[in-house]
Amino acid sequence: MILCCGEALIDMLPRTTAAGEVAFAPYAGGAVMNTAIALGRLGASSGYFGGVSNDLFGQILAETLTASKVDHSLCPRSDKPTTLAFVTLVDGHAKYAFYDENTAGRLLAPEDLPNLTDTIKALFFGGISLVGEPAADTYAALCAQADDRVIMIDPNIRPGFITDEARYRARLDTMLCRADIVKISDEDMDWLGTTPEALLKNGCALVLVTRGVDGVDVVSREGTQRVAAHKVTVVDTVGAGDTFNAGFLAGLDRAGLLSREKLAAAWLADLTDAAELGVQAAAITVSRAGANPPWSTEL
Repeated sequence: MILCCGEALIDMLPRTTAAGEVAFAPYAGGAVMNTAIALGRLGASSGYFGGVSNDLFGQILAETLTASKVDHSLCPRSDKPTTLAFVTLVDGHAKYAFYDENTAGRLLAPEDLPNLTDTIKALFFGGISLVGEPAADTYAALCAQADDRVIMIDPNIRPGFITDEARYRARLDTMLCRADIVKISDEDMDWLGTTPEALLKNGCALVLVTRGVDGVDVVSREGTQRVAAHKVTVVDTVGAGDTFNAGFLAGLDRAGLLSREKLAAAWLADLTDAAELGVQAAAITVSRAGANPPWSTEL
């Protein structure tokens, strides 16, 4: 199993009723949850770990995970509310209002951590779940307890969410030093003051540098290989990076490379095959509305 650890929330998307009234419709979302769903749809053994509420919205999250064949049995359930993100459009650009205080996801505590069984081969971390305490510290603790399992991190840094920069930097630096795979953008690297070479020197087996419409660079100690993006008509880019993450991990799993030893010894060509699956899956996601990753039968 590949266990995705981080945020799951409800995006409240703007709609208009038949009477012309402004309304909001609830949709399951969150970067880490999107990755778990994409993994399940691509046929990988996928699991999700995060705090999930027993409320109406928590039921939507659980049902959405189940529908995409994601095991969420390790999730601690509570009567705390679900995180909500209300989305409004201003001049065509999305603005978010988050309601995250005292939620089931935000208050995830170390005592909620699961026992990692031998069936769990890899753990994925990322997104805004690495920002807000106490959950962020809980995820960092889980990363530290991963033993010899593969760790992938997509920091996807959102400076506007960060309230304690020094603490966030320290937490993220520690997790990145443990990571085997890091997916990162130019903006992330600028904010962190790092490079793919520095990340490799700190112990990563490979770094995936996203280049937007130009694709992704797969960087290992062997060198760098560009995997081109697929040309499609873009409807929106919601969930594109999350789907790529899932495709890459699913590709490694299919190739039998989802172990730290095999990753460290893998040839660049083997790694770019996995990246190609990620690019292909992400292209389908951006060609339709919302975070709607493809099933394996669509590839």
